[in-house]
Amino acid sequence: MAGAEGDDSLYPIAVLIDELRNEDVQLRLNSIKKLSTIALALGVERTRTELLPFLTDTIYDEDEVLLALAEQLGSFTVLVGGPEFVHCLLPPLESLATVEETVVRDKAVESLQKISQEHSPVDLEVHFVPLVKRLASGDWFTSRTSACGLFSVCYPRVSIMTHTFESTLITAVMHFRTLCSDDTPMVRRAASSKLGEFAKVLELDYVKSDIIPLFTALASDEQDSVRLLAVEAGVSIATLLPQEDLEDLVMPTLRQAAEDKSWRVRYMVADKFSELQKAVGPEITKNDLVPAFQNLLKDCEAEVRTAAANKVKVFCESLPEDSRETIIMTHILPCVKELVSDTNQHVKSALASVIMGLSTILGKDNTVEHLLPLFLVQLKDEYPEVRLNIISNLDCVNEVIGIRQLSQSLLPAIVELAEDAKWRVRLAIIEYMPLLAGQLGVEFFDEKLNSLCMAWLIDHVYAIREAATCNLMKLVEKFGAEWAQNTIVPKVLGMANDSNYLHRMTTLFCINALSEVCGQEITTKHMLPVVLKMSTDQVANVRFNVARCLQKIGPVLDSSALQADVKPVLEKLATDQDMDVKYFALEAISVLSLCTSCVAEMGHCGQLFSDVPACLSRIMQRQLC
Repeated sequence: MAGAEGDDSLYPIAVLIDELRNEDVQLRLNSIKKLSTIALALGVERTRTELLPFLTDTIYDEDEVLLALAEQLGSFTVLVGGPEFVHCLLPPLESLATVEETVVRDKAVESLQKISQEHSPVDLEVHFVPLVKRLASGDWFTSRTSACGLFSVCYPRVSIMTHTFESTLITAVMHFRTLCSDDTPMVRRAASSKLGEFAKVLELDYVKSDIIPLFTALASDEQDSVRLLAVEAGVSIATLLPQEDLEDLVMPTLRQAAEDKSWRVRYMVADKFSELQKAVGPEITKNDLVPAFQNLLKDCEAEVRTAAANKVKVFCESLPEDSRETIIMTHILPCVKELVSDTNQHVKSALASVIMGLSTILGKDNTVEHLLPLFLVQLKDEYPEVRLNIISNLDCVNEVIGIRQLSQSLLPAIVELAEDAKWRVRLAIIEYMPLLAGQLGVEFFDEKLNSLCMAWLIDHVYAIREAATCNLMKLVEKFGAEWAQNTIVPKVLGMANDSNYLHRMTTLFCINALSEVCGQEITTKHMLPVVLKMSTDQVANVRFNVARCLQKIGPVLDSSALQADVKPVLEKLATDQDMDVKYFALEAISVLSLCTSCVAEMGHCGQLFSDVPACLSRIMQRQLC
């Protein structure tokens, strides 16, 4: 690097060095993000011999800079000369894999995993495997945690493609076994989290003889953070074993985990229950998992019950068909009935999000007799999230028994949610209104829910008014233009005379949304006159939204209405004293391709619409002056 003086071709690397040593972290970060550009300027040989050694020697920066470097190096293969020289990237990434910050180490491991696939089998054995061994036997726990994520990506290819099959594999298992019993909990956690990945690349005999004992040991670790990660490894291992080995090798440990003294471990079992069920098959599910699932649904910790409640539908769907209904009615439904009146709102909310799905599994008679009472209880729950989750899944019940049996209890729940103090709750119920309307029918909707939809249009929160406008458009798509003309349009247009300018603007937003779905006749006959009248509104925000509205509904109108009605109003708005009104009026004229004379104050007559943008620019410049 010292010989770079006077050589202009090395100027980029000189800039990099200068910026990397700058006190400003942002400058150093920017220089790292430009590494690929600098590498291209240097060429592959100089990148290998000068840039990479420099980076390796200067890894002492802020975590943000190191994170960017670790990410960049994962895509550097081409810049160092291709797969033949990809091993040159290992030294800086090895250093990054030993730093203290977890996100940097994880990104370095991710990049190492990526470039390992670009090594030839011989290069893997010569360069990559020694790196993994060095990390696995490093003095600091940081290097040993990083090593855990590299066994699964390099050893399979080395083992298959080279003559050192047995020795390489035995060494790998030996190193991994050492990491699983490391004195530092962080290392054991990393080993536990990667055990499943490592098991997937080993032959079945090694899984039985070496991985199963490691899994059993980690699942019994004194640290619950290690034990909970072993649960996921157990699920992965269960997918690898033949059915006859599952009961003896895996299930005792998983049963123990489901009853672990730490709620975090039990939570992990509940969270992974559907994957576990799929891995172990129907017989073990009936004999072992059903009782375990019952216990999780009755767990003393709300977090565990919540996780288990989320899995109720998936678990029931995956039960053996010949005994599914019996198991649900006998073992699962009693637990579900208890959860409906649980003291924790998150448990009830989780259950409400899936319980409706049981109706399609149990059929009409069981739904009416056993599930319908539970739905009605949850529709009256004190927590809005519970009621909302029931309403959002009504389509499941509608397929089985129809929605009419719920309608009397449904209406009060909808009204309460529609008037909830939290605007996000109101927003959520608006989004489900088209679905409800389709299921309840137009008569029920007009009688019970129409007034709610109109009330949302004057809500004090803009997001609610905006969602209510979109809701009207979807309702018109569902019920038709004639229904809109008789029911919705008169009420929307009536808001044009409201004393609150925000409500008058909502009228324009509704017309924007409804014009296309209502069609030309309704738009021209009923909506357009109201928009034109509003062009003289005293509030500038309303007037420029009139211009935007005319631009929006223009394509729906016929040419005679555009020329006779729209054009004069837009021309008038183009001379408005308010700059924003002028801008949107001229934009509408341009977009609608209306021929018009330029604004009088500019003194340019006979301008065609193609010159409107230039005209607009002149107006804007004059306004600024």
